[in-house]
Amino acid sequence: MEAERLLSLSVAVAAERNLQGVLQTIVQGLASQPGVALARIWEHAPGDICDSCFLLDWCRDRTRCLHLVASAGTALHSPGEDWSRLNGRFRRLPLNSFIVGVVGATGKATLIQDVATQSLHLERPEWVHREGIRSIAALPLISRDEVLGVLATLTREPLDEQAFAWLGTFANQAAVAIANARAFEELDQLRKRLELDNAYLHEQVKERLAFGEIVGESPALQEVLQQIDMVAGTDAAVLITGESGTGKELAARAIHEQSPRRDRPLVTVNCASVPRELFESEFFGHVRGAFTGAVRDRMGRFQLADKGTIFLDEVGEIPLELQGKLLRVLQDQKVQRVGEDHVRQLDVRVIAATNHDLKGECESGRFRRDLYYRLSVFPVELPPLRDRPEDIGLLAAHFVDLVARRLNRPEVRLTDQALEQLTAYDWPGNIRELRNVIERAVILSLNGPLRIDRVLGTSGPVARKGPARPEADAAEANRVLSREELSRHERDNIIAALKRAGWRVSGMGGAAEILGVKPTTLTSRLKRFGIERPR
Repeated sequence: MEAERLLSLSVAVAAERNLQGVLQTIVQGLASQPGVALARIWEHAPGDICDSCFLLDWCRDRTRCLHLVASAGTALHSPGEDWSRLNGRFRRLPLNSFIVGVVGATGKATLIQDVATQSLHLERPEWVHREGIRSIAALPLISRDEVLGVLATLTREPLDEQAFAWLGTFANQAAVAIANARAFEELDQLRKRLELDNAYLHEQVKERLAFGEIVGESPALQEVLQQIDMVAGTDAAVLITGESGTGKELAARAIHEQSPRRDRPLVTVNCASVPRELFESEFFGHVRGAFTGAVRDRMGRFQLADKGTIFLDEVGEIPLELQGKLLRVLQDQKVQRVGEDHVRQLDVRVIAATNHDLKGECESGRFRRDLYYRLSVFPVELPPLRDRPEDIGLLAAHFVDLVARRLNRPEVRLTDQALEQLTAYDWPGNIRELRNVIERAVILSLNGPLRIDRVLGTSGPVARKGPARPEADAAEANRVLSREELSRHERDNIIAALKRAGWRVSGMGGAAEILGVKPTTLTSRLKRFGIERPR
């Protein structure tokens, strides 16, 4: 086996990028060398045919074995035998079985210079004799100290030590080519997955933006919009507060879209949905092998948001013991992946949102005071929908138009009676609840007038002011409620929703959906008010 031929073959192998192309180039190139009868490559892979493997009794570890992935050769006395097929008798070899299995397990190359003079356990000695096999060389394919598999060549001419050394050098280069081809294929798969994810995210963005315009003309909303205009052009950290459903994510998106970072990503993290054991991995990333299940490197959300904006929704849900790690990243603008020594410098703007009273959380020791001040450089408080009643009609018309077009209900219209009912309602779930109510009403309308009463009801504690009042009742309508009255009103409203839902909290038609809040939020309020289902 000549060094020049192997060098030329190495160049051809290195030019391949497809894994199967690399494997075929290796075995076909070796099989074309003078005196070579057969060249084969086995790769380490999980055991998959243990029940039918004829070498089952040899196998000490049935979780992994050697899989035949490439084969080429020329038969002398078996013209009908296809030596390129991969599903033959030796398609699987247990580790430590035969010459190839031992090399695959130990990573040490083996050369049998003359088969006839060696005492070998051969599965098919008659085939070896018939085909004139003289030498067997089995070499480990090692890349970055990992044995990827085994390259085996069977020759009809004896291999000397020099030729074996050249073959070992070629095997090292072949292993690098195989590892690179694997990496290229994985990158290609990730690229395709990213394209699919991007397509999905674009659809999600379209859907969000369909309900995502900031609609309204009330003084309370205009004040918020002025604050967004003032802070958008800066890199100041923004803390958006407000009740659930008031549009905190829309406000964050508006800040990002009006900022110099608009061409970079806005990465959203729902802090309440991140398990505490995966917090560092989700936020900062990890490297392969950092923990059980870390099968590949992963980029964290902060690194994804580099040069852009990260939106930490429900930031008040971050466990206290993990808040210090977040604070350190916000202060230093540096992250370190789990299992990695390298520190990465970042440039990320932070927008956070919460429906909690973080000041009160700080006082009670459930939220770090230093983290609160780091997040709330510029606080923006979103008003609840009940404080901007003049926007209800505009929002309702906006949602009716969007939902009707999406559901192909062009004849749906918002009547004056429906608008009165919407305006009379208290909207504890805010804009999210309004959107859900409109969508249900459009579905129930059957292309006729919008029947809000079929969704909200026309009386009971859910109404904010009841039916439209005459001017004589204006004083009562404008009465300011005390904290106790507001609390009692909210409790009555929750009980009314539970009764309508048959005391179901979650699911379609449940009280949480009726109120436009998350089931976890409603469960928390049930505990706070001591509300229990009657027996």
